Amino acid sequence: MGDEIRKRHFDAEDFSHFRRRLNAETVLVGELFGGDGFSHRGDIVGFELEAWIVDVQGQPHPHNQRLLEEIANPLVVPELAAFNVELNGSPTALSGNVFSRIHDELSATWETCRAGADALGCRLATVGILPTIRPDLLNSNYMSALVRYQALNDRILALRDGDPLRIRITTGEGLDMTHEDVMLEAAATSFQIHLQCKPERAVRDFNAALVASAPMVALAANSPFLFGQSLWEETRIPLFEQAVSVGHRAPARVTFGTGYAAESLFEIFAENQREHPILLPFVQPDEPAHKYSHVRFQNGTIWRWNRPLLGFDYDGQPHLRIEHRVVPAGPTIRDCVANVAAFLGMVRGLVDAEEPVESRLEFADAKDNFYAAAKFGLDAKLKWIDGRTHRARDLLGETLLPLAAAALAKLEIPQREIDRYIGTAQARVETGQTGASWQRAWVAKHGADWAALTCAYVDAQESDEPVHSWTL
Repeated sequence: MGDEIRKRHFDAEDFSHFRRRLNAETVLVGELFGGDGFSHRGDIVGFELEAWIVDVQGQPHPHNQRLLEEIANPLVVPELAAFNVELNGSPTALSGNVFSRIHDELSATWETCRAGADALGCRLATVGILPTIRPDLLNSNYMSALVRYQALNDRILALRDGDPLRIRITTGEGLDMTHEDVMLEAAATSFQIHLQCKPERAVRDFNAALVASAPMVALAANSPFLFGQSLWEETRIPLFEQAVSVGHRAPARVTFGTGYAAESLFEIFAENQREHPILLPFVQPDEPAHKYSHVRFQNGTIWRWNRPLLGFDYDGQPHLRIEHRVVPAGPTIRDCVANVAAFLGMVRGLVDAEEPVESRLEFADAKDNFYAAAKFGLDAKLKWIDGRTHRARDLLGETLLPLAAAALAKLEIPQREIDRYIGTAQARVETGQTGASWQRAWVAKHGADWAALTCAYVDAQESDEPVHSWTL
């Protein structure tokens, strides 16, 4: 779905042609999994950071095209809404000073964007849900000028027979509303972490990512408010799931999944082909079958919170990676990199255990943990592999972050890297101050002035001090 498409409207022939290509390529992907077709390079890390553009009053500023022209950086691309951009990173090996490398590159790109924003009289914010976003701004007038977004909106509403989207969130103050298009999705911005897998470890990496999702949401929560209502600690989760809902006649497009992977991640690509209607039949007739373009495009329209992706190494060899989508944007670049370290360390630590984590924690429990963590953050009660229920804050501080640190040390990551980035995550747990809890505390002290909250948040963000040290 990151690729632009050439047409907005499709006919029956497009769907038939796309289906034929999808079916044929899915067979070839199955052969990749069945043989030794994937790159063995593995343990390579990447990221995508979505950001908001705001004016000096903290209001959404819908001019991403002007900003993109100002900075002219190929690593920065448009997102669904004209007040969002996405910053991308170069792949880097999970070795040595990996987190400093990520930090340095992301900081450099971020500073380029900030300088461009300053030249245009605006600012940038990385926060899961911008406190000042309003429903009246989430319409096609503020959509980025890309055909794929217009086509996506058309198709989702068509699958719903024109019924408006409904957002219903009951935890907290509650929210029950309808909306006429998929621009609601733009209200949720994330920091997506990519891990390229060695093929022999891909199933365990993927299942460990599923289990790690709940503690990662609790650790990173940064989306407590939506349209003036106090809701989940990570309200981005229910918002995104409902913002692109195709209704009850087809499986959800945004989901925690239907189970652990058993034998290979091909099970998920087969499920994509078998269970999910084609959303956008973007036929690419000039693409050879071994590029798997239609499999990859279909997969790109199904937004699992942990999504396997097919890609290619620099030499053209196919690779397999996991896109971990549960983490919200922000609060600072250092917090983002600490989240990378925590996630990769947890995954590697869980995979290194002799007994597979998926055999010790039922999938239903991992899924329940995920939504509990999204609702209650560090105070969530999570069922763990020891058969006991733990507060997320305790599980992270006493078990999972030490596990992550030890696993990274086994990879010969320098201790100073581990101390800095896992230490940042640990300090967040010890203080209990995530981006979400800081926003709640600010409102408790100063009142529900969403513009003032946004400006205070951006001011704190620009200090480059991690969120656990922010004051009110």
